[in-house]
Amino acid sequence: MTAELASIIDFIRYAASRFAAAGLTFGHSHDNPIDEAAHLVLGSLHLPPDLPPAYAAGKLIQAERTRILELIERRIAERVPVAYLVGETWFAGLKFKSDRRALVPRSPIAELIESGFVPWLDERPVEAALDLCTGSGCIGIAMAAYNPDWRVDLADIDADALALAGENIARHQLGDRVEAIRSDLFAGLHGRRYDLIVSNPPYVTGAEYAALPAEYAHEPRRGLLAGDDGLDLCLRILDGAAAHLSEDGLLIVEVGESERALADLLPQLPLVWLEFKVGAMGVFAVERADLVAHAEAIRTAAAGRPKP
Repeated sequence: MTAELASIIDFIRYAASRFAAAGLTFGHSHDNPIDEAAHLVLGSLHLPPDLPPAYAAGKLIQAERTRILELIERRIAERVPVAYLVGETWFAGLKFKSDRRALVPRSPIAELIESGFVPWLDERPVEAALDLCTGSGCIGIAMAAYNPDWRVDLADIDADALALAGENIARHQLGDRVEAIRSDLFAGLHGRRYDLIVSNPPYVTGAEYAALPAEYAHEPRRGLLAGDDGLDLCLRILDGAAAHLSEDGLLIVEVGESERALADLLPQLPLVWLEFKVGAMGVFAVERADLVAHAEAIRTAAAGRPKP
């Protein structure tokens, strides 16, 4: 049957049909089988996602056909995310190396980066920014790529994730402005202050993790789990951020489905929940001044939270 497949578009169509029939979960950069299939086929051929339509009719050589068919079967049988199968993915319009050392890059924060953080940074000069819990480095590297005047630090506790982030820094030739630092949240950032801190920390509860589709089992467990309410890391970030923000500094954090739990836990803290093209996505912004004003309530909420 597959002997009849010849062109790039043939394989994308075939992969999409197989993925849809297999009932796969699409949650790693894509939300449908067609985009997932295009990522697998084009990524395996080292071609860009915006390949001109004229090239879609291009015919594959036997080695390419064999490789793509093998990846399609692995995606279905093993439920491995496509980004891990082809070793790369796209975030904020930029290509990143992706493997099991860190979560597959994905976050609505990409939309903020592409839009220049409008309106949050309209009147707020930024010289230094921090990507906390950086993983693959995608958020911080994208911030630096879109803002050539910024110095950006990438911080993570996991040495393997930081090694991957370092490779992505080199890939984008940003080593003169982007530094990867091993740190348990702010513990290794003594004396460093930032105008903007952005974080996509672990925020999945134990119950949510147990119910996740098989695709997520291939990602580092440590990069997902964050306690019974998903807020173990977030509360520690809120507690420590003020000391590392400039006077008019801003903190932006993604907490996903833990949004309601955070709002219930700290109802007086004026968190602004951001809207995206698809609606609310569990991302908040908060001013340093508000973190200072509500420091006692934050510290009380964070007390006793376990460290990794």
